[in-house]
Amino acid sequence: MQSLIGKFMLVLALTHAAQALPAQELAPDVLLQSTTLEVVATMQRVRDMQGGQMEEIARLVETKIAPLFDFAHMTRIAVARNWRLATPDQQVALTAAFKTLLVRTYSTALLTYRDQVIEFRTMHSAPGATEVTVKSMVRKPGTAPVAMNYDMEKTPAGWKVFDITVEGISLVTNYRDSFAQIVRDRGMDGLIKTLEKKNVPGASGAPSA
Repeated sequence: MQSLIGKFMLVLALTHAAQALPAQELAPDVLLQSTTLEVVATMQRVRDMQGGQMEEIARLVETKIAPLFDFAHMTRIAVARNWRLATPDQQVALTAAFKTLLVRTYSTALLTYRDQVIEFRTMHSAPGATEVTVKSMVRKPGTAPVAMNYDMEKTPAGWKVFDITVEGISLVTNYRDSFAQIVRDRGMDGLIKTLEKKNVPGASGAPSA
């Protein structure tokens, strides 16, 4: 599972960064396309640094990448029906812990960046649509192209990503089985503690039952 999550996070992170216009003024496909070159340029600079790579990447992820995601929506999808069993305080704690896990994984995956190219397809959506899917193809010399789709929703703060699929496999729902097993065995507080434990520096990646 960890290698799959790493692939999700690496390609995901390469398509997001600061944009010249506010996110709410950009169409979702334009938002994704317009940021790719800037992130690639940033990663090439970071790769050539002699030190401080992880700190620079962590800053990039936290300030430029994370704000383009709806982590509350992502957490609701990952926790699935158990979300309704959580108290408001537990929901807040779950969202915070899941966000930290994903951001930490983004940062680690970016260290492996090596010249991937992302080609976005023309998006067709109904007028006034509040949810869309932006499709892309990720190419790297010597490897087969990888299809990646971004599920996005329109919010008061602009378009936000709430799930990603790679070759038909969802990033967020990939967590459901392990999360459900932890809730069955240890309850909602057990899931929160498991995520928080995974977020301790030096801990291994995705949680398991």
